[in-house]
Amino acid sequence: MKKTVIELFAGVGGFRVGLNNITTIDENGRAIENGPFTFVWANQWEPSTKSQHAFDCYNIRFPHAVDNSNIDISKVDKKSIPDHTLLCGGFPCQDYSVAHSLSSSHGIEGKKGVLWWQINDILTAKKPAFVLLENVDRLVKSPARQRGRDFGIMLRCLSEQGYAMEWRIINAAEYGHPQRRRRIYIFAYHKSTKYYKAMKKSSPAEIISKTGVFAKEFPVEEINAKSIKEFDFVNGYKDLVEVSDKFHAAFENAGYMIGDKVYTVKTKAIETAPITLGEIAESNGVDAHYFLSESQRKKYEYLRGSKKIPRVDKNGHEYIYAEGSMSPYDELSLPARTMLTSEGTTNRSTHIIMDPKNGKLRILTPVECERINQFPDNWTNSGMPEKRRYFMMGNALVCGIIKKIGIQINNIIEKED
Repeated sequence: MKKTVIELFAGVGGFRVGLNNITTIDENGRAIENGPFTFVWANQWEPSTKSQHAFDCYNIRFPHAVDNSNIDISKVDKKSIPDHTLLCGGFPCQDYSVAHSLSSSHGIEGKKGVLWWQINDILTAKKPAFVLLENVDRLVKSPARQRGRDFGIMLRCLSEQGYAMEWRIINAAEYGHPQRRRRIYIFAYHKSTKYYKAMKKSSPAEIISKTGVFAKEFPVEEINAKSIKEFDFVNGYKDLVEVSDKFHAAFENAGYMIGDKVYTVKTKAIETAPITLGEIAESNGVDAHYFLSESQRKKYEYLRGSKKIPRVDKNGHEYIYAEGSMSPYDELSLPARTMLTSEGTTNRSTHIIMDPKNGKLRILTPVECERINQFPDNWTNSGMPEKRRYFMMGNALVCGIIKKIGIQINNIIEKED
């Protein structure tokens, strides 16, 4: 089986960086790929801006990728996408509610859900052997009014397409990485694969805690098989509309699905000491504009302090908006907090550190942000404005997590025909 890959919602190429163990770029700015995977196609489109900085960066680092797609994925003919073994992507968290059955061709409720259905359409057209997806951890609990519905719709779609899958919510810092970023990772495999047939012989407890892709790279404490929750999300729901209308479930941070059965259990990581901010921070000095002025220091002091603010909602109801206090700066002895797209702007979530060289307070540099996500230095130094470099890293994933998962996927494909 060929180790061919497509990358959806590619951003600046985090899945490719991780899967192919990219640690450096050459003198021409091209990525030096050290891994076994051949990327045959990618799609990246940012609808909210005229400038396509992420796609431009992707093509600079992978110059042979200029024929990749820079249009709305919904406008792509799915049959025209090259054949591939692995589909990967970090798709946005959305509202997946179904207003009509897919067979009626009336689509889905609202605009936010379209991206999951684009993935589903690609699975229908191309039937890749394996799928690797990443999303925010709240996916398993959304929406608030019907907990677990959105994830249940995804599970039903994958089941109907002939896939088994496992998931795990992983805090990157618990497994030796430099960011306390919690994300859900989903690995699906088609029933036509040897891997499916092999895993079908294992119990859910074994897959979740010992033999599965995530268990091998991200070990957890032994689980009690009796604590695993089992439910059937197919029988009793005639189609996706009924799943959308009626399904709800309390999904835990780990689980496994095969056929019409889903198993989920709460796991506890066997932790590895993380890389700290002190280990990735520039120690030889940085440009002056990263340091806080006196007015900025006071602004951050307010933003990171505790506060109670009277507010009025859209219905005219008064309430108190409250925030607890944060440390005035981020400790270099700890890994980074979760980096957001607002990183580098004057807001509460931006990291503030004490510069290792002169002890003055400053924000992180774009290179330090790249290191937090384990990209090569200056990966986003591709012609985009500095504020967009921060945005790209806030929107990216921790490449080191993907690297570890990729080791297992490579081993699995090696055993396929």
